[in-house]
Amino acid sequence: MDTPVAADAAAEPGEGAGDPGLQGRLAVLKALGDNTRYAIYLELARSPRPLSTADVAGALDLHPNTVRPHLERMREVGLLQVRSESRGGVGRPQHLYSLAPDAPSLGLEPASFPTLARMLVRLAAATGADAADALDVGRDQGRTDAEHLRPRGCLTAVLAQLDAMGFDPAVAADEAPADEVVATVAFTHCPFRDLAEQRPDLLCSLHRGLIEGVVDATGGGQVVGFGSLVDRTPCQVEIRLDDSEPVAVVG
Repeated sequence: MDTPVAADAAAEPGEGAGDPGLQGRLAVLKALGDNTRYAIYLELARSPRPLSTADVAGALDLHPNTVRPHLERMREVGLLQVRSESRGGVGRPQHLYSLAPDAPSLGLEPASFPTLARMLVRLAAATGADAADALDVGRDQGRTDAEHLRPRGCLTAVLAQLDAMGFDPAVAADEAPADEVVATVAFTHCPFRDLAEQRPDLLCSLHRGLIEGVVDATGGGQVVGFGSLVDRTPCQVEIRLDDSEPVAVVG
C-alpha cells in the first residue's frame, strides 16, 4: 500500500492559529495520516464514479461500520463531497461519496475530461455537427475500444466499457418474445450529465454510437433500443443477444 501522508509534518501546537487556511491544511494532513483513511481516499480517487459506503467496504475488505466514520471525517475537512440517492424503495437513501472539487491531487485521480468535453461540444455547435455525426464518431470509437474486449463476449464487453467510463451499468430483466433474449442495461450514473442536459442530441448520440460500435465489433448481439436522457430515468440500452450470450440480471 502507498505510504500515507505524514500527519506529524504539522506545526507545533498553536502555530498557525491565526491562519484559517493553514489550519484547514493541517486538518487535511491529519485526516490522511490514518492508514485506513488514506486507503479509502485512494479508492475514491481512483474510481471514475461516486462510491457508497458498501462499495468502499467491499473493495477494501472492511466492515461498513469501520468505513463510515472515516468517510464522514474526510467530508468534514473538505476532502470528500456526498450526495444522497434514493434506491426506489423503503429505507434510507444511499450516500455516494466522491472527491471534493478542491481536494488535493495525489496524482492518482482518473483523467478529468469535463473541460475538454465542453470545448468539443462548443466546437461541434460551431461546425454544425449533428446527432448523425456524433453517432458515427461514437461507433468508430466503440469499434476501436472493443479490440481488447472482444474475448469477453458482447454483453460483458458492453458492461466493462460502461463501467470503465463511470456509467455504473446494471442489467435488468426485460419482456421479450419467447424466441428472443433481450438484455436491458441501465446507466445508473452519467459522468457527463450536465453536458447531456445541454446537448442530448450530441452527447446521447455519442453514447449510443459507442455502445453500437462495441456490440458490432464483438458480435453476438444487436442494439434494438436506446433510452436517452429525454426518454427515461435512468437512461438505458436494449440489446438483443444471441442464444449463446449469458444474461446476468441485477435487481
